[in-house]
Amino acid sequence: MNLSLNNFKFVFEYIVNMKSKEVRKRFFDFFASKNHTFQKSSSIVIKDDPTLLFVNAGMNQFKNIFLDYEKPTFLRVMNSQKCLRVSGKHNDLEEVGHDTYHHTMFEMLGNWSFGDYFKKDAIHLAWDFLTKELGVPKDRLYVSFFKGDDDDKLKADDETKIIWNKIVDADKVVEGNKKDNFWEMGPIGPCGPSTEIHIDLRTDSEREKISGRDLINQDHPQLIEIWNIVFIEFNRKENGTLDLLPKKHVDTGMGFERLCMLLQNKKSTYDTDIFSNLIARISSISKINYGSSKEHDVAIRVIVDHIRAITFCIADGQLPSNTGAGYVIRRILRRAVRYGYTYLNLKNPFLYLLVSEISTQFEDVFPEIKREQEVIQNIIKEEENSFLKTLGKGLALIQKLIENNSNNSSEINGKRVFELYDTYGFPPDLTALILKEKGLLYNQEEFKKSMLEQKNRSRTASEVIVGDWVDLSTVGIEGFVGYDDTRIVNVSIVKYRKCQFKGDCQFHLVFNKTPFYPEGGGQVGDSGQILLRASKNNQKSINILDTKKENNLIIHITTDLPNKGKDLKDLLCTLQVDTQKRRLTSRNHSATHLLHHVLRLMLGNHVEQKGSYVCADYLRFDFSHFQKIDKNEILKLENKINAFIVKGIALQDFRSLPIAEAKDMGALALFGEKYGDNVRVVKFGDSVELCGGTHVLNTSEIGFVKIKSESSVASGVRRIEAVSSAGAIQFANAQMATLEHVNTLLKSSVNVTGLVKKMLDENKALNELAKEAKKHKSHLLLESLIQKVDIVNNHRLFFDTLDVDVASMKDICFSLINKYDNAVVALVTIQNKKAILNIALSKKLLKTKEMDASVIINQVGPHINARGGGQSFFAVASGDNIKGLENLFLNLKERFTNL
Repeated sequence: MNLSLNNFKFVFEYIVNMKSKEVRKRFFDFFASKNHTFQKSSSIVIKDDPTLLFVNAGMNQFKNIFLDYEKPTFLRVMNSQKCLRVSGKHNDLEEVGHDTYHHTMFEMLGNWSFGDYFKKDAIHLAWDFLTKELGVPKDRLYVSFFKGDDDDKLKADDETKIIWNKIVDADKVVEGNKKDNFWEMGPIGPCGPSTEIHIDLRTDSEREKISGRDLINQDHPQLIEIWNIVFIEFNRKENGTLDLLPKKHVDTGMGFERLCMLLQNKKSTYDTDIFSNLIARISSISKINYGSSKEHDVAIRVIVDHIRAITFCIADGQLPSNTGAGYVIRRILRRAVRYGYTYLNLKNPFLYLLVSEISTQFEDVFPEIKREQEVIQNIIKEEENSFLKTLGKGLALIQKLIENNSNNSSEINGKRVFELYDTYGFPPDLTALILKEKGLLYNQEEFKKSMLEQKNRSRTASEVIVGDWVDLSTVGIEGFVGYDDTRIVNVSIVKYRKCQFKGDCQFHLVFNKTPFYPEGGGQVGDSGQILLRASKNNQKSINILDTKKENNLIIHITTDLPNKGKDLKDLLCTLQVDTQKRRLTSRNHSATHLLHHVLRLMLGNHVEQKGSYVCADYLRFDFSHFQKIDKNEILKLENKINAFIVKGIALQDFRSLPIAEAKDMGALALFGEKYGDNVRVVKFGDSVELCGGTHVLNTSEIGFVKIKSESSVASGVRRIEAVSSAGAIQFANAQMATLEHVNTLLKSSVNVTGLVKKMLDENKALNELAKEAKKHKSHLLLESLIQKVDIVNNHRLFFDTLDVDVASMKDICFSLINKYDNAVVALVTIQNKKAILNIALSKKLLKTKEMDASVIINQVGPHINARGGGQSFFAVASGDNIKGLENLFLNLKERFTNL
């Protein structure tokens, strides 16, 4: 059946206006009818997998099931997963905005089979949903299969090819290479061959000229992949080899945005109702219509794509920062701001204004955005303000680069441009645009060289090379048993692996059970020892440096293997936690719960945890609140917390409660944490929280709490740092020691505050006198300059060396050019064996290049080995050749004599 474009539209007439919400519902309803259970999307931010920062595919949350680390609750599931592709192997960032269908953040509709159905059923389910449920024309669909790969010794997936040949014509079945038809979530982990379904949206005349099969995976904007069906049957090891998994699984992913483009008969995903409101909003803000020009359209597409990624990540607990996942979010945000600044003339924060549109759009499927909307808006706005200041600073630095350009060359040093980018985050393409306006460019090879050197330094500093697991035992893994015991005996090593971290060798050990708490919920991981009996009266020990959790495995990090790696299978160990560190950490963790509880009592239920860090030395707590807490409130906060501590409230520890029952108890959840069906609840009186961390048995163990600081992390997010127990005692003793020292200096132990206040008052009075003296001195110098003015060619020349500070000299310069409309001022002061030169011109003189202070200062500056810059009416330079001042003043006078 050969459809014309008009016929194609007619076929879709009954669904062409299907809204995105309906598309999602159709998918869920179809797979529910095929016995699939809905699975909620996991957080877009990954916290317990060293190989990934963000979820880049729907399969990520099921990695443990594929690897047989955990058993699935249901054999068939479906969902819509939040995904982000901005780093690593799967990175679409540079394509975003420049084409019509790539995105950083996107929804992945998927259906999974965990050891249930496989290739045949998976293919038929996908085909039936597209062609029967949605009525997509079959003749516009192409399919691909894996043709095999010699390097991996993988044969062609002929089984998939045979299945498709029974469904579609042979000319619709295309072979694909490893890049296109072998899915891997990262450099290691579950993987397998895939089959893809592609749609040809071209007109009939275009289709007659070139067959669609020739355009598969060629980045043609109207022949795109819409569904990828992956047959998960291998595990990629660190050494590159492939091991068969215990069971075969199906993992499918269909781009929600692309499916909506198809069903709404659009040529671009950005033209669908998913983005239409966002585009309308940014067009209204910028007063530039989408479709007005190519560069405007690219900028608008970048912005509406990026704001979704930023919003979803912050909603899932990832704040912008300078490291790791936080840096990725900051980079995306700055990229969006830069496009708005450069191409849409948006000089004030604007991204935060788009959050409400996203919140409303996804309220039904991703309610966390609505819940966190105000916080998200404030964080984004503060980030925008910060970067807009950077942009302004960058513009000034670029101007300085131009002014300092040696030999008036048309090419700027690429290393300097990289320093702008690396230090201030100033985008090189924006630098290039500004230079172009001045008829300049920068050396891109020098820039690339500097960028490569920085990447190599960064890679070396943070490189983690994770080795393959060496399995020693099939004994079941009991996991963490350390709530009640900090020492357990007769423990077996189940598996281990070797790793390189920042160039150092480490070993990761997994035991069948452990008292070591793995880092999580803000609490640091335990450290301690592995004890081995060397002889009857002698024990060897190996230090456990840290404990982390990865894919439900508790990883113990050491620099050595027991017995140097020999006879590990039958080795029985004793595990001993560092009890002092654990005890102090537990006290700080329980104190954090009390702090959270009292903050909500005092400030209101809008207070929600946004992050925490708990170690043996101190605690840090981030929470939502929109204004600074004053000192009196901080004191009340401390007093209320310490009142709870003094009461000696016993811990109520509910180890495994159904999550619904926990919520009925009023238990508070931690921001950005993922919870299972059964949870642990920690209760101290009215303080009730979901928490897996370690705690005191009674609040009296905490001793007392002292708040050290309260500050802002981001707009709408505050941070409190505090100490308890031994840390609080040390802090109090240090404060007392400081007070004793002040007493000694004042030679008094009575009324110390009165004496200090008296000294401050006296100091203030002396400062006022000094200011008056300084002002009087400046006035006398100004009058002296006016008296000895040199008038040349109707210009008032004020040239002199003054014994004043830099600020006073600048004030004198401004007083003279404001008083006279023909003043030429060149004043010098000597500071730290350097001559600091100010040149100022009355604004009425600024008519020619000869009357530009920044030009003049660089023409006469060489007399004192100086280069400088500034504005046309005022410029500053400093140099170390003080002897050259006489020639500098003579040169200046000659210039105005010869005008």
